[in-house]
Amino acid sequence: MHTTGTRPVLDAWLDLQCPDCHLAQQDLRLLRERYGDALEIRLRHFPLEKHAHAYAAAQAAEEAYVQGRGEEYTAAVLARAGELAERGEEVLLSVATELGLDAEEVATALIDGRHLLIVDADQAEGRALGVTGTPTYCVGGERLDGSRSQEGLRHRIEEIVDRMLRTAAES
Repeated sequence: MHTTGTRPVLDAWLDLQCPDCHLAQQDLRLLRERYGDALEIRLRHFPLEKHAHAYAAAQAAEEAYVQGRGEEYTAAVLARAGELAERGEEVLLSVATELGLDAEEVATALIDGRHLLIVDADQAEGRALGVTGTPTYCVGGERLDGSRSQEGLRHRIEEIVDRMLRTAAES
């Protein structure tokens, strides 16, 4: 079971060029609103080979985290997944500029590969856990695959998290 102390952890495995992952952002927002600090939500990278720019997007997102705007950057890139598919890295730099990030530093990070290990480690861990598509969620020792359908997933996550919180409170 992934917990930080008694706080449950939800790992959300995403591909930043994936249209379904963009839709998953709404569920993650609602989970944040419902649980606040009682649930740690970690966005994890799982760029799929079929999405040519997903790997670069994951690296750019890591640079955005370094610059303090990772979640906003991730959401903005996901909202433009179709455009990313068409225009590639140009979109990643445009989003950085729009959010007030140092776009030159994002471009340099894509060239020098300073965030490759983080992206690779996330992807390797996801594979080890059985992640094959995105979005996929891991919470309370359960893997929930949203790559086929996201219907009912947020409700299932809530059931697991509620159970984990009750168990922690009883301990």
